[in-house]
Amino acid sequence: MENTIIGEFATRREAELAVEHVVQEYGVARGDVFVQPAGAANSSGTRPAGADAKTAPAPETQQKLEGGIEVSVDFHGTEPEKIAKALKTAGAKTVRTK
Repeated sequence: MENTIIGEFATRREAELAVEHVVQEYGVARGDVFVQPAGAANSSGTRPAGADAKTAPAPETQQKLEGGIEVSVDFHGTEPEKIAKALKTAGAKTVRTK
């Protein structure tokens, strides 16, 4: 049976780290991991981080920071607690099952 766990992140860097954790450490196929804005706005997160923070352009041209980033993981047979823990460890503000 397929299940989905969704984590919401404040930065693109945290979301990308979460993807790497679930793929490399827990063996989830990359095709079962999806990254998208958490809301309707096209967003890079709620705050700059990593390379975004170091090279952020002037405020008038800055990337959109209008909402969180959602990482959803479809999984089969993997224990959901492990996936949820990986998302939280990477910085998820919230984790929910769909």
